[in-house]
Amino acid sequence: MRPRVVIFAPHPLLAVTIEERGGVDDIHLHAGGQGVWVARMAGTLGAHPVLCSFAGGEPAVPLEALLDRLPGERRLTRTLAATGTYVVDRRDGDRRVLAQAWAQPPGRHELDDLVSATCAAALGAGALVVCNPFPGEALPLEVYGRLVADVRANGTPVFVDLSTPRLESALSGRPDLVKLNDWELAELVRAPVGEPAQMDAAVARLRALGASFVVVTRGGEPAFVYRGDEVLELVPPRFERGSREGCGDSMMGALAAAWAGGAEWRSALVTGAAAGAANFLRHGLGTGDRAVIDELARRVELRPAGAGAPRRAA
Repeated sequence: MRPRVVIFAPHPLLAVTIEERGGVDDIHLHAGGQGVWVARMAGTLGAHPVLCSFAGGEPAVPLEALLDRLPGERRLTRTLAATGTYVVDRRDGDRRVLAQAWAQPPGRHELDDLVSATCAAALGAGALVVCNPFPGEALPLEVYGRLVADVRANGTPVFVDLSTPRLESALSGRPDLVKLNDWELAELVRAPVGEPAQMDAAVARLRALGASFVVVTRGGEPAFVYRGDEVLELVPPRFERGSREGCGDSMMGALAAAWAGGAEWRSALVTGAAAGAANFLRHGLGTGDRAVIDELARRVELRPAGAGAPRRAA
């Protein structure tokens, strides 16, 4: 049986992309957004993703058809507000947003329906991944801490990939793993994190708020992993040309899938890093070939951080 990974993804997006093929416009429709990319990669890595999201208005009609192409299942809460949509022009090789219309905040009963559906789906699952809403202020902050605490109280591991101030709320529920990038960490602590001592101090503050296992990604540089008193570097293969969009979400989807499938934590991190590298090589967000990811995983290094004497967590 495929391990179940539940994704709290309030706002999947309808993405319209215009490209040029042979001198004529080529128009594509895609399901997008953080949670969609997490779910897609989790499915690629052998999990059964359960996407818990809002859907409403005219854009939801094509979006639902696109979501049905994803592996796993959807548990959609209907809303009066329309699903968010954006239009991107890539005809000259660069990504240019032509138009965007984001979802309005849900009603109280709509929000209650989504949170309760997510909690029910997470019972007995291998992991719950908590993603950002879009726009960021669309949901009340207390939702995140309550969701994390309720799901963990029933024995399901919870991974969060949130930015501030949603992250602070989620930390009150003491998630099992927190993944964020370096600028999100700097935003949370309101201080620079570019030097090792600054990074260590910032993660110590994050852990004081409720984090334990922390992964800090840094764009093209190795990620830092904080677990117990260890500080490790997670080093994927390095490529010069590609797209960074969706790499962190691919990493989270793969990591959650591996963890839910019973992988040891080091192995899960390596799989996540390989999936992020595979996404970098592709235009599609949250995509990658399983064989490519397995090959890249053999090139990922997980090593003690710091030259000479290994660093220790503060």
